[in-house]
Amino acid sequence: MTQPNDPHAVRAWFIWTVGVTGYVLAVANRTSLAAVGVDAAGRFGIDASTLSMFAVVQLAVYAGMQVPIGVVLDRWGARPVMTIGMALMAVGQLMMALSPNVGMALVARILLGAGDAAVFPSVLRLIATWFPMHRAPLMVQLTGIVGQSGQLVSLVPLAALLHATSWSVAFGGVAGLGVLFTVLVFVLIRNHPPERQKDVAVDTTTGAVRVVTSQVDARTGIRAAWAHPGTRLAFWSHFTTPFAGTAFILLWGVPFLTAGEGLTLAEAAGITSLYVFVGMALGPVMGEVSRRVPHRRSLALVLPTIAVQLVAWLAVILWPGPAPMWLLIVLVVALGTGGPASMVAFDHARTHNPAHRLSTATGLTNVGGFVAALAAVLLIGLALDIQGAGTPDTYTLDAFRIAFLTQIPLWLLGTAFILVERKRTRILMGLDEPRTT
Repeated sequence: MTQPNDPHAVRAWFIWTVGVTGYVLAVANRTSLAAVGVDAAGRFGIDASTLSMFAVVQLAVYAGMQVPIGVVLDRWGARPVMTIGMALMAVGQLMMALSPNVGMALVARILLGAGDAAVFPSVLRLIATWFPMHRAPLMVQLTGIVGQSGQLVSLVPLAALLHATSWSVAFGGVAGLGVLFTVLVFVLIRNHPPERQKDVAVDTTTGAVRVVTSQVDARTGIRAAWAHPGTRLAFWSHFTTPFAGTAFILLWGVPFLTAGEGLTLAEAAGITSLYVFVGMALGPVMGEVSRRVPHRRSLALVLPTIAVQLVAWLAVILWPGPAPMWLLIVLVVALGTGGPASMVAFDHARTHNPAHRLSTATGLTNVGGFVAALAAVLLIGLALDIQGAGTPDTYTLDAFRIAFLTQIPLWLLGTAFILVERKRTRILMGLDEPRTT
């Protein structure tokens, strides 16, 4: 993984380790309601639509911040952006710990979304500036693999701490970790190696050094990135692959498994934890396949992932009565493929955009998955309320089944655009002939 003549190899890995550990905490913050959604509904006395708004506003802010974060990263680098992001999450969790009402809790989720938005793109930026370009696909997958372990923190330790102590102690503890990492990121992370005055990406195969810095007119960079069909292919790939797993892990998975399927909280936590391990196991495999078949990533990885998730959900929804344990495990494994497959989208973005708009294109890509997740979380909550099953006391298996059907239009929409933009990208690259009329 390292070059013998690279004097910064050890430091690069150290800085990435600090950054990716911060990303672990960001994911833990993002999914901190995963196992305690029922507790949140009881604490604030809210129905399913209002509970879903906690996740919706967080995801909306996250998605809305991606392009501005990308532009700022192109201009100022990872260190200041990630430091501010960690600080915002710490403040948000402290507010969540102390919030006496829904209004303050929603403000807390807004701050969490804004802070979280800064972290993953910043780590990708560190990869671009500290590591050779040919290692980027593997490093991105490693970042996703390690980062997703943050979900385990929210699924098990946070829930256990809350039930053993109190809401304020549990979320206050997460806020304290946020303060610690704000300091660590500021002190330990650097934008680029010391002998360089600007962020650069270095290809050790050719020796080429490319400066990574924003264009004077940020709007020009955004328009140029979006104008390339490869960026749009990246957006729709990220839109379609991870949203079902995100909605399941972020909010609705544990209520569905416990109140709908009748599992105990411990059984539900065990199954949802499997989602993380599947992603960690498949990440390197998909990263290597993405590297080996750069022109067939959609056919080899993205579209099969979508099909597997759709079939698994339909099997669970159509099963007569509660689904058997093996089928629920199949469902979670299928959903777990979405995270690694979504990382392929960043390979598209990096392949089809020059270095000076790398973070802008990454931001546009990252919007996709969280816009879809936002829509999925909201639609599921609304569907439960419409059926009169909007509170923990009224949740039913049939209501959950109908609610999860609202994901199907999102899969179909995303798949259609993937096929369209893939064709356009291949024509632009000279791999396919344009259609003749």
